[in-house]
Amino acid sequence: MIVYAVEPGGKYVTVRESLELHPEGKRGFYVNLTNQCTCACTFCLRSLKEMAEEHSLWLKREPSEEEVREELAALPWDKTAEIVFCGFGEPTMRLKVLTGLLRWLRAEHGNIKTRLNTNGLSDLFYGRDTAPDFDGLLDTISISLNASNAERYMELTRNRFGLPSFEAMLAFAEHAKAYVPDVVLTVVDHVEDDGEIAQCRTLCETRGLRLRVRPYEAN
Repeated sequence: MIVYAVEPGGKYVTVRESLELHPEGKRGFYVNLTNQCTCACTFCLRSLKEMAEEHSLWLKREPSEEEVREELAALPWDKTAEIVFCGFGEPTMRLKVLTGLLRWLRAEHGNIKTRLNTNGLSDLFYGRDTAPDFDGLLDTISISLNASNAERYMELTRNRFGLPSFEAMLAFAEHAKAYVPDVVLTVVDHVEDDGEIAQCRTLCETRGLRLRVRPYEAN
């Protein structure tokens, strides 16, 4: 699926199914751009979640910007509250397509909220400051913090950049505040109860960042 919805319990459904299940009210729709990711997180649902083929977020090929735009254009915009760029891959690995779609959304549906869920490592991937790319295009950036220190972060994310990735992710979050109204770091509540979440909260407070503890989506 390229554009999809999420049901309670983490079930991924098509737009049509979501509308049939919830004919009234507004909801968020999600955009899945790629299977690629710079992380191989130990808890990632890419390798843990069982999905029927018709509800799978694994892409047989990466969609073009035009293909995604066509699917978005067909959405019931009177029932759409938010567009979230989040799939089984890291959206910023297709940064040009991502920002192109965000510009289109701002131009065509400027009243709709937009959000990016990211690992926050795009600066390392592109070798430059990428936060300005989102200037005026996003309402929210949600960045996966995952841990309170570099060693634990690497242990959980197993990303390709090594220990410097932790500080780079935090720097991206700090820079993004100049371009995006709402920047939030997240940690899942399955983290071992040894004070880790409290340490994550303290870290965010000292860096002037907001933390959200989100429930872990089981298989």
